[in-house]
Amino acid sequence: QDGRADVIRDDRLRAMILLAAFASLRWGEVTALRRCDIDTVNRTVRVRAAYIEQANGKMLLGPPKSRAGRRTVAIPAAIVPDLVAHLEKYTKPEDDALVFTGVKGGPLRRSGFNKITRWKHVVEALGVPNLHFHDLRHTGNTLAADSGVSLRNLMARMGHDNERAALIYQHRSSTADRMIADNLDALVRAQQQDDDEDDDGAAGVLVPVG
Repeated sequence: QDGRADVIRDDRLRAMILLAAFASLRWGEVTALRRCDIDTVNRTVRVRAAYIEQANGKMLLGPPKSRAGRRTVAIPAAIVPDLVAHLEKYTKPEDDALVFTGVKGGPLRRSGFNKITRWKHVVEALGVPNLHFHDLRHTGNTLAADSGVSLRNLMARMGHDNERAALIYQHRSSTADRMIADNLDALVRAQQQDDDEDDDGAAGVLVPVG
């Protein structure tokens, strides 16, 4: 109401942003996730479908962007508590319930996401005014690549397709994929530790967004 975003209370899409970044998910993929696609015990997310919003506003549910887009991605342990909290607070109990929805319970639209998160104002306040949602996936891909895994396993995690897509997907290594997630987890935990050590008492302060 006063032009600020409460980062403690306004957590409806926190888990979505974390998944997009640390599981390298596309917008259509993350918005199409169902409760049954999230395995918080084995720390995986299964990508089976993707939403496409047409120019007339109609939402179409179809397959991922490519054959390699159908995949199961390992996720860092550090974001599991956020996923569990989201599932308990915002997701209906049915297995086929959408994990991330608009405020009325339907498929999440980009306009709804921008309204709920006040994305433009928040990223400006954070000092990254040109940050787009797709950049979260790009960040995750970059962090995964920096972990030193092979191109084949990196492409499989990203869900990319090319002339060798079938071979890449068929032979992807779940062990290497787990290594990506563990390396991401180490990065997140190291940053959390640094934040705790540098905490100046500002936790919970409202962030100005314009």
